[in-house]
Amino acid sequence: MKNRDEFDSELLVFFIDASIYIFQAHFSPYINCSNEKGEDLSALFGFTQFLIQLVRRIQPRFIAVAHDESLFTGFRHKLSPDYKSNRELPDENLGMQLAGCLEVSSLLGMSTFSSKVYEADDIIGTLATKIRLSMPNTSIQILTKDKDLAQLLTTEQDCLWDFSANKRRYSDDILNEFGISPNQFSDYLGLVGDAVDCISGVPGVGPVKAKILLQEFGSLEEIYRNIDEVSKLTIRGSLNLMNTLRENKDAAFLSKSLATIACNVDDENESFTSISLNKLSLRGIDKSAFSLFLNKYKFREPDKKRLQSMITDLSRQNTQD
Repeated sequence: MKNRDEFDSELLVFFIDASIYIFQAHFSPYINCSNEKGEDLSALFGFTQFLIQLVRRIQPRFIAVAHDESLFTGFRHKLSPDYKSNRELPDENLGMQLAGCLEVSSLLGMSTFSSKVYEADDIIGTLATKIRLSMPNTSIQILTKDKDLAQLLTTEQDCLWDFSANKRRYSDDILNEFGISPNQFSDYLGLVGDAVDCISGVPGVGPVKAKILLQEFGSLEEIYRNIDEVSKLTIRGSLNLMNTLRENKDAAFLSKSLATIACNVDDENESFTSISLNKLSLRGIDKSAFSLFLNKYKFREPDKKRLQSMITDLSRQNTQD
C-alpha cells in the first residue's frame, strides 16, 4: 500500500502561507542579515533561503505562494473593527522587506498572489477549490503553522505541513487533536474564538465544551436550531451553557464568519480567482533577474554569494534530474 506521504506529482499542489515563514525569519535569532547601509534584511534573506531549500527538497511541479497585504483593509475588518486590532502596520524597513519577499517568490518561478481585500488563507482556499472543480483528484499540502487552514483539508492526502518542524497534520490528526473534523473548524472557532486574531467566540466556551457541542449537533447552526437540547447534555453546567449560548448568539456567528476561509472568491480584480492547475506550474529561475534583485536590495557580498550559490546548486540538481 502506498504511504500517504508519497504522492503523484501530477495531482499535488503545494501552497505556501508566506507570512508564517517571513516573520519566522524576521524574528529568528539565527538569521542576521543587513544590507550595505546596515539596514535589516533578515526577513527577506531568510524567506529567500526557505523558498530555495523548499524547491530543492520537494521539486514540486505545482506550487503557489500566498502573501498577506490586507492588514486593516480586508473584508473582515468591515465585519468587525476589532478583528486583528492587536496587530501593527509594518515599519518602513519591514515594509521594504515584505515587498522584496513578494518579488522574490515570483523570481524563483512560483505563482505568487496577494490582495488588499482577501487574506492568504482566502487565496489558498479559492485556488484549491477552483482547481478541484476541474481536477477533482487534486491533493494539497499547505506549508503553514496556522491551524485555521485545517478547514481546507478535504481529502485523505491533504495536509498542513510545518516545514521547519517537518510535521504534517492530516484530517485524522485534526480529529485526534481537537475532537472535530476539519470541516467543523470554523464552527469550533465560532465557539472558542481565537485570541491571536481578536475573535471573541462565546465567553466561557473552551475546547472541551466546543468539542462536545459539535460532536452532538454537528455545526453552529444546528446548535442554535436545537438550543433547548443543550441543557440536556450530560456535562457540568449545561443549563448555564445554554443560556450563555443564547446571550451570545450574535458573537458566535460573527466569530464563525471571521474564522471562515473564503473559498469561492469571484472578483475579476483579483488574479487568484481564475487560475487553472497548469498556471501553477513551477517555472525556471532567471539567474540574471535574480542577480538584479540582489543588487536592488543591496545585499552584502557574502550574503549575495550565499544565495547565488544556492541557486547554482538548485539549477545543477534540476539539470541532473
